[in-house]
Order: sequence, then C-alpha cells, then structure tokens
Amino acid sequence: MDSATATIACTFVAVPEHAFTQDDVKRVLHDVLPSAFLHGSGVSQRHSVLPLEALQRPRTLGETMGLYREHSLRLGRTVAAGCLERAGVAANQVDLIVTVSCTGFMVPSLDAYLANDLGLRPDVRRLPITQLGCFAGAAALAHARDFVIAYPDAHVLVVSVELPTLSFQRGDASAGNLASTALFGDGAAAVMVTGRPVPGAAMLATASHLVPKSLEVLGFDLRDDGFHAVLGRALPQIVRAQAPALVRRLLDRAGVQRSAVSAYVLHPGGPRVLEAAVAALELRAEQIAPSWSVLREYGNLSSASVLFVLDRWMTDRRPAAGTHAVLGAFGPGFSAELVLLQWR
Repeated sequence: MDSATATIACTFVAVPEHAFTQDDVKRVLHDVLPSAFLHGSGVSQRHSVLPLEALQRPRTLGETMGLYREHSLRLGRTVAAGCLERAGVAANQVDLIVTVSCTGFMVPSLDAYLANDLGLRPDVRRLPITQLGCFAGAAALAHARDFVIAYPDAHVLVVSVELPTLSFQRGDASAGNLASTALFGDGAAAVMVTGRPVPGAAMLATASHLVPKSLEVLGFDLRDDGFHAVLGRALPQIVRAQAPALVRRLLDRAGVQRSAVSAYVLHPGGPRVLEAAVAALELRAEQIAPSWSVLREYGNLSSASVLFVLDRWMTDRRPAAGTHAVLGAFGPGFSAELVLLQWR
C-alpha cells in the first residue's frame, strides 16, 4: 500500500430547478412512453434544466449543445464553488481539476471555464473526461488518487455535470431510448480530494476492468438530431457475472477482508442493475440503501450518480471510522471502475 494517502475530504451536489414525477412524465408523454417503463424504473422524481413540456420539442444537435453549454456551466460553477467552500480550500490551492461529462460537448471544455470563473491558478492541471459514460465519476476519483499519490500535498477538484434529459428523442421507439426516458435525470456533483490528513474517506486502492466483446451493451449513438441511448438487455447479467471477482481482486490488492466492508457506494444505473449487484455480492439492505434512495429521488444521473451516492454516505450516514467501503460504477465498454475506501 502507498505511504501517501488520497482522502475524499468533502462532496457537494446540486440539481436544476425543474422537477417532475413519473406521473408528470406519463401525462406529457403518454403517447410515446408505455407505463411499464415508468413503473419499473424505480424512480419517483427527476430534475431537468428544461421544463418537461420543452424536452419533447425537436432540436438540432447544435441547439442541444447550446443548451448543454449554458446549463452545464451554471451547474458546474455551483457545485465547484460549493465544494471549495465546504472543504475550506481556496481556489488558488487547487492543483488539478478533473471535469466529467458524457451528455454534451464543447471546446474549450468545462474545466477551462471553471478555472477562469473560480480563479484557479494559471498553472492548474486540467483533465476533462468526456466519453466514459456512467462510470466516469468513479474513474475521476481514481485519477485524482493517482495525482495525489504522486504529489502528496495536492488538492484535486473533481466536477461532474450531466444533462441526459437533453437527449430525449420523442421519435425513437427503441427499448433503449424508452428506458432512458423513464430513468435519467440531470444533476452535478463535486468532490475535493487531498493528500493532507483530514476527516473523510481515504482511497486505498482502485481497479478498472473492460469486459471483452461488450461494446454494444451500453452507450450513445450520435445522430443529426442528438444522442440516442443504447441500453442492452445483457447489462444486469454482465454485472451479476463480473461483480464478485472484481470486488475480490480489489480487496486482495489492499489486503482487506470482505467482512471489513460495511458499505457499498454503487452507481444506481437502474433497478435491474442494482438488483444484480445485490444478488451477486450478497449485500444487506443497509449496505446499499443510499444507492436506492438516489435512484428514487433523482434517477440515473450518469457519471454524477455515484458521486451523489457518495455524498449521501458522507453527509447523512457516515460509517464508523476505520471501516471500509467499495465504491463502484459501470459504463460503456462495458467497463467497471472500483475504489476501496476507508472512513476516517
């Protein structure tokens, strides 16, 4: 184990102002979205940067990216500034900013705007992660850990902004699009990672895994009218098959026994994915409860989801110091990213 330690000092989350329930979605989209998709999603409420009625209006890809830029900058500033304040870290103390998003595209990237808006140093390192999908929030934490291990006095600011509701496609009747319309919501999260001794969650080890020949399981098709979701039926089966060995290898790497893990900070990709993880890892309800509550209250927030779950563990139900947690997320590729935490 490395002598230097990277610790998650704090988290900060935010959602846009427009909220709607599944009943609202059924009322507006009853002619294109079967009730079975809504009732089986495990979601009660979601948020969006646009009113629900506005989401179904046709837009060009350029118009959608204009909305993405406007609202991602606004939400990104909110969570980044909130995280800096909560951590007690000045903007000029940030050594690396990692920005994460897969639901839009802009150049310069979000990190450049935040560096200017927040007053980060001109020599701040920047790492935009744009195409890793739902597991990018966990991957960003792993990259932050690597940086802090190399530079033990560093502060790393991770910012995830996802606006998947802008990808709603009224004319796409594919199962993947219908499921994503019932499942995804908008939100942003920020995390402060530091090498300095502070209370929080120390990142002891990380692991990545790319499942061979699984490219078609999850992702986006980019067309003239925007993003079209790809959600394969095999996703829960892959999670069930892969999760036990992945967790075992992560724990073995750090010399930690499975019995020492009290919490699982898992990306709530959907009810079937969570159910597959619970079954495969034989989890008790209390070990994964925040994943279910985030899914119910916010939907799937893509890369920000696992950071929302982390925020729930950090702020509402912090486990006892010295105990461990496994943070994990799955995404396109088909890929997994895991982080072993120890509460401090």
